[in-house]
Amino acid sequence: MRIELTSKEYRRLLDLVYIGNWILNSTREGDRLTDYDRLESKLFAQSLLHNMPGLCELSGGVPVPSQAFTYGGIHEAISNYEDAVFFDILAEELALRDMCYEQIPEDDIDELNGRIEEYIEEFDENGIDNIVLEK
Repeated sequence: MRIELTSKEYRRLLDLVYIGNWILNSTREGDRLTDYDRLESKLFAQSLLHNMPGLCELSGGVPVPSQAFTYGGIHEAISNYEDAVFFDILAEELALRDMCYEQIPEDDIDELNGRIEEYIEEFDENGIDNIVLEK
């Protein structure tokens, strides 16, 4: 297979590959999905051949995303995604808890969505500052 990309498209592809591999492997520790690591390495290595050396470095002879790449803002994008997902899941779980349901009957969907929206508004305004856990 052959795909032709502009330098800008290639750079965006590296962002996508890095983010995807981060999501798949960042919490796996010793049980990494190495096929994704190898593909990431292969794609980042191409930057060395196409006058984009700041994106890749060698670690133990293996091409990896450079520190300049990883500290250049990509983790800010990942963090923004993680925050959004965290608050969405938390809002839904709290709304389900409030309604004492694991599965919501169809006629209660509007109420569930309303509760979720209330939690989302609260989190948008205050983050987790008003969350209190009681024993």
